[in-house]
Amino acid sequence: MTWVMNILTTERLLLKPIDIAHAEAIYRYRSDSVTNRYQGWIPKDVEDVRSFITNRTSREINVNGTWFQLVVTLKDEIIGDIGLHFLGSRNEQVELGCTIDREHQGNGYAKEALSEVISFLFHTLDKHRLIASIHPANIPSIKLFESLGFRRDDHLKDSRLPDESRVTDLVYYLSKSDLSEQQR
Repeated sequence: MTWVMNILTTERLLLKPIDIAHAEAIYRYRSDSVTNRYQGWIPKDVEDVRSFITNRTSREINVNGTWFQLVVTLKDEIIGDIGLHFLGSRNEQVELGCTIDREHQGNGYAKEALSEVISFLFHTLDKHRLIASIHPANIPSIKLFESLGFRRDDHLKDSRLPDESRVTDLVYYLSKSDLSEQQR
């Protein structure tokens, strides 16, 4: 089943589907090589972001094998994005990725946004397992996902960084049943 995604809200944030009109705002923080040193994609220019939005993100959420991207907005400012990669033969697993503008890191926005997305994925889309692939040196992301209840998996994932170097990422996971146990 596919969904047309509407806006998710938290106490401080709006999460909405990415749009071509967001390209310049996304370029502002995604082109920061310090913020994105562990990411697989750093855009070269605004046109690179437009191409990413047009060619690499799905317009519909919950389509197996695709990435769906949400922008994270604080008031009217885009401060980050969350990627959702729908996986599995029965489309019951989702890989998550999150980027927050360096100027807005350390304020709990990533945790707040991801908590809402996790709830949506488990309770609305009925997903059973969420994963995050994290560079081993990205300690803040590891701590973030652990604080959300994710546990380190025994599996590793090979990734390529923007400089074309390869790294073996750590894989973290959270299952729907794990979340239920944590909430008891």
